[in-house]
Amino acid sequence: ARYKVVATPVNNKVTRLNSRPALGYEHAAYRIETGRGVCWIDCPSCFDPSVDPMETIFFTHHHFLGASNLYRLEFGAGVHLHVGDAADDMCRHFTFDAVFAGSFIHQGIEAFPVDGHTPGFTFYLFEDTLFICDYVFWSDADMKFNPYGPAELTLAGGRRIAEILAGRKLATVCGYNYVVDYDAWQQKFIAGPLSS
Repeated sequence: ARYKVVATPVNNKVTRLNSRPALGYEHAAYRIETGRGVCWIDCPSCFDPSVDPMETIFFTHHHFLGASNLYRLEFGAGVHLHVGDAADDMCRHFTFDAVFAGSFIHQGIEAFPVDGHTPGFTFYLFEDTLFICDYVFWSDADMKFNPYGPAELTLAGGRRIAEILAGRKLATVCGYNYVVDYDAWQQKFIAGPLSS
């Protein structure tokens, strides 16, 4: 009862969601108002029944399942995870309404599985916002690939991310613990991890 989900606007359609106080390895989830429904990317660690309802929860990977079972039961939200991550032992106590294998578009949200950090790691785009979770770690000083995963596959996934993002007009990047300007993020992404 002492944990709440705090919502912080990112733009007029995206809101950052965090557990307060921080619970475990705290991370952000994101609420997207698509115009045809409400979707989440990843899930807060704590359960707060006072949040606005969502219809679908899409995961970047299985490390941020959070309280998704409880949100699924409370709101009837469909929970979706890449098949490459769904078989992991960490997922045995979670319910998934759909497992996906390839790229897809749902209500304007574009999903791109790239492997690397986890076998099913998926990043998302919605309008001018990139949802990258913890594929890369951001700081004011530099950017690094997430070291928890096969290095060669993570680098290959980074190249795939760069290919997909090439030529897109984006404004904002939503990470697992940061929200930053896309141009600043992209410069560090190209200069840092991709050239390492």
